[in-house]
Amino acid sequence: MKEYELTVLIHPDLEMDLEKPLEKVRSIITSQKGKITNEHNWGKKKLAYRIQKEDFAVYVHMEVELNPDSLIKISNSLNITDEVLRYLLVSIDEKTRSKIAEAAKRRQDKEEEKEE
Repeated sequence: MKEYELTVLIHPDLEMDLEKPLEKVRSIITSQKGKITNEHNWGKKKLAYRIQKEDFAVYVHMEVELNPDSLIKISNSLNITDEVLRYLLVSIDEKTRSKIAEAAKRRQDKEEEKEE
């Protein structure tokens, strides 16, 4: 299993009942024996350009563990899912992740020093 980040843009009309389209995305991942380790709803945001005649979308970010063989099946399923306007599925780089964690720790240490 390899770690990936999946960002999904959900149709803005589904904002009020977001659980149904998210459950559909989750089932696509779990049907391929994937595991969702973290999920963040970033809310409704304006798009940089129109997608399928829509100016807004609901952004949802997930950290998932997947078998690399299942990526094509997941991509194909997300492509034909009506609720999903766009998605981005990328692998997580461990070097970048550790640098981000170090920077966050340094920032937190500086904030703690200022408080003292």
